[in-house]
Amino acid sequence: MNKIEHIGIAVKDLEVSNLLFEKLFGVPAYKSEAVESEGVITSFFQNGPNKIELLAATSPGSPIAKFLDKKGEGIHHIAFDVTDIIEEVERLKSEGFVVLNEIPKKGADNKLVVFLHPKSTNGVLIELCQEIK
Repeated sequence: MNKIEHIGIAVKDLEVSNLLFEKLFGVPAYKSEAVESEGVITSFFQNGPNKIELLAATSPGSPIAKFLDKKGEGIHHIAFDVTDIIEEVERLKSEGFVVLNEIPKKGADNKLVVFLHPKSTNGVLIELCQEIK
């Protein structure tokens, strides 16, 4: 793992949250994008070297909708940049981590993503991200 790539925050209303984070950081989101396979729409904010991803559900059955129903708004995941996502998944599996999707899928912001189950990471959903080249 190279660095924290971003922190994902689940929100109920993306427009309201975009305004809030725009005020917080003093700049608008640099990107907004739907990830249909996950049933979410996202906005990304840059603050120095750090990125925040806001995630809002686009359907009631999406993972974000379920998260919001169960836990409310707040930190959803921490994403880590990796050089070789396949190699990293194999390494983590050999260390006993539970992988939610062993085959990387296309995520937001031009990334391949894999998630680790929170039960194997002290209750924190971990996302591995690799830039699509």
